[in-house]
Order: sequence, then structure tokens, then C-alpha cells
Amino acid sequence: MSGNTSAPAAVVTGASRGIGAAIAEKLAGQGYDLVIVYRAGKDAAEAVKARCEEIRPGIRVVPVAADVSTEAGCQSIFDAAKENFGRVDVLVNNAGQTKDGLAMRMSLEQFSGVMDTNLTSAFLLSKLCLALMSRQRKGRIINMSSVAGIYGNAGQANYSASKAGLIGLTKSLAKEMGSRNITVNAVAPGFIDTDMTASLSDDLKKAAMGRIPLGRLGSPSDVASVVAFLASDDASYVTGQVIEVSGGLVL
Repeated sequence: MSGNTSAPAAVVTGASRGIGAAIAEKLAGQGYDLVIVYRAGKDAAEAVKARCEEIRPGIRVVPVAADVSTEAGCQSIFDAAKENFGRVDVLVNNAGQTKDGLAMRMSLEQFSGVMDTNLTSAFLLSKLCLALMSRQRKGRIINMSSVAGIYGNAGQANYSASKAGLIGLTKSLAKEMGSRNITVNAVAPGFIDTDMTASLSDDLKKAAMGRIPLGRLGSPSDVASVVAFLASDDASYVTGQVIEVSGGLVL
């Protein structure tokens, strides 16, 4: 199936679980058709598709299995969006991974693997989508950074560098693309209740709570609501910004 669709279209990477799944479901409720990208876990992606279809009957959801760290993977994602919807109105670069360790013991593979998945993928997909958005004279790119990219985090030199790089990419693209009516923003979550934080020890969770004025972990829906705002016309004059969703976390 190809050609333009009457609904706007969004691409969400890392959409099979956690924050990405919540973003996909939120955008489904906001009227977007979707490309939901996952690397593994087809069943989880199909479950997200089913939930989106419950939220908005008649929605078109296209799951795509791809390695976002490669040019070929990103091209396959873009091709799926163009073939099925003929347009990309919103790109959410949410795919990410961690390979933690002290910098003095971190291998190049640990460093470059995280950089390619978290940062290079956002560059590659943005580059593809910006050409299409430029012709549309409208678009939204939302990059999922992290408080670690603002403040740093011991044991996460690779992750923090990738998330800081996303902030630089966001600001540069915002300056380049503003004249085409394309906004580019970043969201920086703090401690969010996902599979990633579920692996933390009780002591670490307790320590984190002590640094969060709101006194709780965030939920994926807390992040998704901010993404939905940045994707909407209500945020048409917001670009180049980094919005923390951290409960006031003090690092």
C-alpha cells in the first residue's frame, strides 16, 4: 500500500516497550498513523500495534524491524514510512541502549556501540526525514536525550556522551531547519519506571528518590505527554529546546 494518507504520520524508534511504546500510544490517540520501530521483540511490537488500534480504530500502524545504528536500517525505516504514508510529520528518535562501565575499562566497542545506536541513528534518520519534511514545509523532530547528557553520570561515559551529542544535534538542526517550518527539540528524562530502572537495586532506587523533589519515579506516560506536546501545533514556536522530565532531579 502506498501514497498519501489523510492522517499525519509519525515514526517512533525503540517503540516496542517502555517510553517508546508510551509515545506511540499517545501519538495514536492524537490522530497519527505510525511506523513503530524495534530491533528485537516482534511480539512486543505487535502488542503495541494492537493497543494503538484499540485507542484509535482505523489507525494504520506499520511495525518495522531494523537496526537503527546502520544506514541500511535507517533507510528501511524511512522507506516504510514513505511507501505506506507518503509523508513523515513527526520523527521521534527514541532508540537507545546502555553498555555501562568505568571509562578506564571501557572498550571501543562499548563506546562506539552506544554512540551508533543512540546518536548516529538520530542523525541518519533525521537526515532522511528532513528532506521530506522540507518539501512538506512542516515537520517535528524530537530527540530522546537524558539528564545524563546534561549532568553526566559515573560509569556511563558512552551513554552520557551520546545523550549530550543529541542535544548538540538538536540545537544545530533547529537552527538549520527553522526557515522550513521544522522544529527540533529534545526531551531529557530522569529516573523513569521502565525495564532499565527495574534492574536497579533497592538501595540505588532509594538514593534516587532522595534526589527527586517530587518523590517518585516518572512514568513512561509522563515523558510521552511532553513528546505529544512538542509534536503538536501548540508547540509551533518551540524549537532548539531541551525539556527535562525528571521530577526536579538534582544530580
